[in-house]
Amino acid sequence: MTINELSLDKLCSRQEPSEIEYSTSSEIPESKYDYDQFQPRALQAFRMALAIKGTCHNLYLSGEPNLGRSYFAREYFELRAAKQETPPDQLYLHNFSHQDHPISVSLPAGQGKKFKNAMSEKVSQIKELLPAWFEREPHIKALEQISRTFQDERDDLFANMEDLAKERGFSLEIDDHGGLTLIPLVEGRILNDDEFERLDPEVRKNLRSAADDLLAEVTTILRRISKTEEGFRKDERKLHQDSAKELLKEQLAPLHEDFGKYNRIDGYLKELEEELLDNIDLFMAKDTQAAPTIAGLQLPESSPVEDLFSRFEVNLLVDNSKTKGAPVVMADHPTLFNLLGSIERESELGALYTDFTLIRAGAIHKANHGYLIVYADDILTTPSSWEGLLRALRTGQSKIEDPGDGDQVRTKTIEPEPIPLDLTVILIGSEDTYELLLYNDERFGKYFKLKAHMQLSAERNPENVERFVRVMGKIIHDSELAHFNRECLARIVDFSSRLAEDQKKLSLRIPLLKEIMVEASALAKLDGKEMVDLPALEEAISMKDFRSNLYEDEYMNEYDREVIKVETSGEGIGRANGLSVTLFGNYEFGLPHQISCTIGVGHGGILDLEREARMGGPIHTKGMMIIKNYLVGLFAQDKPIVLTGSLCFEQSYAGIEGDSASGAELAALLSGISGVPIKFDYAFTGAVSQSGTIMAVGAVSRKIEGFFEVCRRRGFNGKQGVLIPADNVVNLMLRSEVVRAVENGEFHIYPVKTIEEAIYILTGVEAGERSKTGKFPEGTLYRKADDRLAELSKLASLAECKK
Repeated sequence: MTINELSLDKLCSRQEPSEIEYSTSSEIPESKYDYDQFQPRALQAFRMALAIKGTCHNLYLSGEPNLGRSYFAREYFELRAAKQETPPDQLYLHNFSHQDHPISVSLPAGQGKKFKNAMSEKVSQIKELLPAWFEREPHIKALEQISRTFQDERDDLFANMEDLAKERGFSLEIDDHGGLTLIPLVEGRILNDDEFERLDPEVRKNLRSAADDLLAEVTTILRRISKTEEGFRKDERKLHQDSAKELLKEQLAPLHEDFGKYNRIDGYLKELEEELLDNIDLFMAKDTQAAPTIAGLQLPESSPVEDLFSRFEVNLLVDNSKTKGAPVVMADHPTLFNLLGSIERESELGALYTDFTLIRAGAIHKANHGYLIVYADDILTTPSSWEGLLRALRTGQSKIEDPGDGDQVRTKTIEPEPIPLDLTVILIGSEDTYELLLYNDERFGKYFKLKAHMQLSAERNPENVERFVRVMGKIIHDSELAHFNRECLARIVDFSSRLAEDQKKLSLRIPLLKEIMVEASALAKLDGKEMVDLPALEEAISMKDFRSNLYEDEYMNEYDREVIKVETSGEGIGRANGLSVTLFGNYEFGLPHQISCTIGVGHGGILDLEREARMGGPIHTKGMMIIKNYLVGLFAQDKPIVLTGSLCFEQSYAGIEGDSASGAELAALLSGISGVPIKFDYAFTGAVSQSGTIMAVGAVSRKIEGFFEVCRRRGFNGKQGVLIPADNVVNLMLRSEVVRAVENGEFHIYPVKTIEEAIYILTGVEAGERSKTGKFPEGTLYRKADDRLAELSKLASLAECKK
C-alpha cells in the first residue's frame, strides 16, 4: 500500500500578485455595489423590501456576527433611499376644541420648519402689537364714544331714581360700594333714626310701606342700569374684537398665503384667530393688583396672556428639511421612549404637567416613509419596545402614549393624534434568534415576511477575487487608510480564504479583514512608509495573533517541559496522538493529546472514560458508539467480541465534545488489541464512520499547526507529520512556516480516506482485507487483532467455566 503525502500546492491557496489588476489600491475604482453580489439571498430580499410598501413586508437580516450586517443594510438602503421621495415633516399643534388631544399635521419636507419659524415670528408680533393696537386714537375715540353714551344713560337713570324718591318723600343715597339707602323726608327735612322712632306708629307704617313700593320701582331701574352696563361691556368687547380682527388679518395674511393651501393648517389658523378673539378680554385695560407673595418663595413668571400664547407654539416633531430622499434610521438604543416616542413632563411648584410641546419623536417617526434598522437582541431586551413595534405595525400608525408609573395613580396627561406609518423595519439578528421568534411569536412571521440570509463565504474564482479587491479598495478609501500595494492585496485574498478555512472560498467577514488592514496601515505610518507593503501586513497579522495567543503559548511551555505528556517520536502499543481545537475568546488554536487504551479479559466491553466521568459531550459519545459498531462489523462475524477495556484522553481536565478524534481513538484501540505499536511521529485527526471511512472535521489547519509547533520546539526528526481526512485537503490554509517545513522535508501531511490507510501510515503494517475464507492475511494488523479477540473470548469462556 502506497499513500503519498500532500504536495506543496495542496497545503494552501496562493493568490499570485500578478493576477491582481491594480498595482496599488489607489487605482481601484470607486465601489458601491460590489459587495451586494456576494449576498444574493439578502440582495433579493432587499429588492423586495424596496418594491413592497406597507407595514407587513418587513425584513429580517439573518447572519453571524462580523459579517458587517448593519453596514451592509445601511449602505444598501441609503444608496437606494436617496433616490426616493423625501418624506413630509411632522408637527403637533394645539387642539382648540379638545386641548388634551393635540392634532398631528404633515407638511412637505422643509415646510414644517418654515411654518414653525413664521408662526413664532407672527405670534410674537401679535403679542407685542395687540396691546398697543388698542391705544390708537381711532380706537380710543370709538371707545370714549361708547363710554359716554353708556355714562349718559346711566346718569339719566340715576337721576330718574332720585327724582322718583323725592317725589315719594324720600332721599336716595348711594354709597361707594353701590349700596342704596332710602331716608324719609318730613317737611323737606331728613329724619334721623331717633326722630323716625318718635313719629306716630301709623305714620311710620305708612312710610315703610311707601319705601317698599319705592324700592320695587328703584330695583327695576337698577336692572335697566345693569343691562345698560352689560350692553356697554358687549359693545366694548365687540369694538376690541373688530379692531383686533384688522390686526390679525394683517398679521396672519402671509401665513394664509404661504400655508393656507394645506387644509389642516388653514383650519388651524382660523381657529387660532377665533381663540385670540375669544380671549380679547385679556388685552383690555384692567386695574392690576399685585399678587400676594410668600416670603422665600419665588413664583414662576406666568400670566394668562403667556398661557394663551403658549398654545400657538409649533412642535416640529420630525424635521426633514435637510433630508435627501427617504430616511434610513439606525435605532442603536431602542428603549420604549427612544423607539416609539414619549410625552415628557415638567415640574412647576412640585406638580408635574405636560402639553403638546413636550411630545418627543422616536426612531419610528424619524424613519417614517423610509427604513428603520434595529438589532433584534437590543429590542428584545426591552419587551415593551418589541410589543410597541408590533402594535404599530399591526395598526399601521404610531400612537405616542404616556406609559404612566405602573400601578401608581395616573396623573392627567394628553393623547396625541396617532400618526399614520409607512415604513419598512429591518431587524438584524442571528439565525437562532430568527427561529426563536418564528416559533414562539406568531406575529413575527406575519409582519416580517422577508428573510435576508447572509452567507459566510463566496466562491474563490477570478471574477469574485476581482470584486473582492474592489471591496478592499472601498474599505481603504472610506477608512482613509494608507494605500496597499499589489502584494498586500493578494495576501489579503489569501487571508480571507484562511478565515473561511477553504482554499476555494473567500470569507465575507469583512470587519475582521478591515481590522487587519487598519492595523497594517497604522504600522506602515509608524515606520514612515507612504504605502502598506507586505512586511507591514504580515507584521499586523502576526501581532494580532500574538496579542491573543497567551494561553496557547502557556500550553506550549507545558509541552516543552513535558508536563503535558505527548510524545513526538518513538512508538507504543495502544496509544496515539490525537488533535483537538481550543477557543479562548476569539482566538482558536490546535493542541495534540495522547489517546490511550487498555485491553483485557472480561465482559465489560470498552468503556469511554470521558463519558463515565461525565466529561464527554453527546457527539463524542456517539463517536465512541460508532467505533464499537465498527469493531462488531469487522470482527464479530464468526465469534462474539468478549473483552474489557477503556479509552481516554490523557490529562484531559475539561469537557470534550466532537468526534474529530474518533479516528485516532479507533487506531489506538486496534493497536491495543493487535499489539502492533503506533508511531508517535504522527498525529491523527478525523472522524470515522461505521464502515471505516475517515470523514472531514473542522479547524484542520489549526490542528496541524498545533502539532507542528510542538514538533518544531522539540526539533524535527524528518518523520513527523499529521494524518487528515482526504476530504479536508480543500480546507487547508496553512501558515507559511508549515509550508516551508513540508518543502524542506521536515514535516509531512497525509490525506487518508479509510482507517486502513491511516493504520498503515501509523504502524507501517497493512490492515489487511478479509478473504473468501473469512480470514485476514497473515501478518496484517487485522489478522493479529482478530486472533487476539478470539484468544480473549476463549480466556473469558475458561474463566466462566472455572466459576
